[in-house]
Amino acid sequence: MKYLITGLGNIGSEYENTRHNIGFKILDTLAGVSNISFKEERYGSVAKYKFKGRTLILLKPNTYVNLSGKAVNYWLQKEKIQLSNLLILVDDLALPFGTIKIKPKGGDAGHNGLKSIQESLNTSNYPRLRFGIGNNFLKGQQVDYVLGKWTIDEQKHLDKLIDVSIKAIQSFSTVGLQRTMNAFNGDFLAEE
Repeated sequence: MKYLITGLGNIGSEYENTRHNIGFKILDTLAGVSNISFKEERYGSVAKYKFKGRTLILLKPNTYVNLSGKAVNYWLQKEKIQLSNLLILVDDLALPFGTIKIKPKGGDAGHNGLKSIQESLNTSNYPRLRFGIGNNFLKGQQVDYVLGKWTIDEQKHLDKLIDVSIKAIQSFSTVGLQRTMNAFNGDFLAEE
């Protein structure tokens, strides 16, 4: 069984550790703890991660967030992966920081990466892991907020939330979408 796990983000050191790059950060962390490394390939950096008999193709598109669809479409075709085995990791302003929500489908909610994927795949019926970044910004400051670095307080919780996201990816590839949604949708800072 093959899966395409795509983290959204922008390439370049100026975007490292920004909220918009959480998809990259999750995959980088997963690669680090699994002792695998990314190779520059067509439309992105790619790593192969083996987990419980599954092969997960980890993809960090190098097309910038706004053109992510081109990379996703290419790798789905190249690896012959069905749409139900695609998982997009994306930052989400509509969810409070600490919240993770996995959905089987949905609109783009104004996220240009999801918009691009929807246009390339001609459907919005693909699973996504929405990583809440909150909306703690003033009117007109959305771009600065999304492309901004995590606050010190957020950084304290980031490792835990990334760890939860990695467990959700592993769960998605082994027990499926529905059980993963049941286990991993929620506010992971509520009990702290």
